[in-house]
Amino acid sequence: MKGSFAEYTQESSIQIKFYYIDGNTETFSFPANVEQFQTQLQDLLKQPWITFHLMDQTVCIYTEKIMKIEIKPPISQMEGEGVFANSERITALQINASR
Repeated sequence: MKGSFAEYTQESSIQIKFYYIDGNTETFSFPANVEQFQTQLQDLLKQPWITFHLMDQTVCIYTEKIMKIEIKPPISQMEGEGVFANSERITALQINASR
């Protein structure tokens, strides 16, 4: 796989990238389909901690330190207040180098 976000099929994996308020990022992948993950996402983000069990360790993430989340493949079925369908990113988030 090449790049930080390799292509995943809906049936196989979800890739989630966390952007922390301190400027660091971290990416995880796990087996799930988009529909399954979509039903869990809102409840997941309400939790104070998210846990990932890896082959060699367990990683716990404090959700209050997360500034942004990117999910691939896209969850286009999400609807409701605060969700903008058919959006396009014009510029990516820039990290200030002088920090």
